[in-house]
Amino acid sequence: MSVITPARPRTLRRVATVIGVTAAAMVLGAGAAFAHVSVNPDTVAPGSYSKLTFQVPNESDSASTTRLEIQLPKDTPFASVRAKAIPGWTVESTKEKLPAAITQGTTTIDEAITSIVFTADSETDAIGLNQFGEFGISVGPVPEVPSITFIAVQTYSDGEIITWGDPTPAAGEEPDHPAPVLTVAGAATDGHAQGAAGTDGGDLATVAMDEHPSDNTARTLGIVGIVVGVLGLATGVLGFTRGRRMKVGS
Repeated sequence: MSVITPARPRTLRRVATVIGVTAAAMVLGAGAAFAHVSVNPDTVAPGSYSKLTFQVPNESDSASTTRLEIQLPKDTPFASVRAKAIPGWTVESTKEKLPAAITQGTTTIDEAITSIVFTADSETDAIGLNQFGEFGISVGPVPEVPSITFIAVQTYSDGEIITWGDPTPAAGEEPDHPAPVLTVAGAATDGHAQGAAGTDGGDLATVAMDEHPSDNTARTLGIVGIVVGVLGLATGVLGFTRGRRMKVGS
């Protein structure tokens, strides 16, 4: 009768520990990557009137998010900007005179909205711990440029202010507070409302952001699937080894 040495169970335990730690690191790493202000959808067609939703996570362990300022670009302004009303939040916009008139398609503008501020009416309405908020605006027509960068300024109830405005390099690590970036791609439109690039959304009032989930959701599901697969593999290896032990010991 063969006898399994004590080293094999210890080896299996080490393998299981490494797999578990790796899976946990993947989940935590994914969470850290997603914990920043993002714009959804992240791609729209030039010339379109689009609904954009800014997803804002509350990252503080002791304070709530009470204010969000979205700074719109002045070099590529939008002729039309409207903010979505949110119960419990007050919305204010700032319009500025442009240095020079800008023509976008058939529209020429010499002033534009350059900032929208959402402020919670009370602590109850603020974004609490382990929560996130969504702030919507409609813009158009979208300028024919490769991308549009926004700056989001998040204010907490304890006075802390986080500015999401760091550029993300083409190669290298993402900065701690990346700016939300909207990619402009696809065939130019004649002003119809759109979500993702190339997808005609019809009337602006009926365009639903849920029809265009962000890449974060897809990546999250993918990572969850990988973790489940890794854990399943670990369970199979342990079960197979345990069966061999029983067979050898009989």
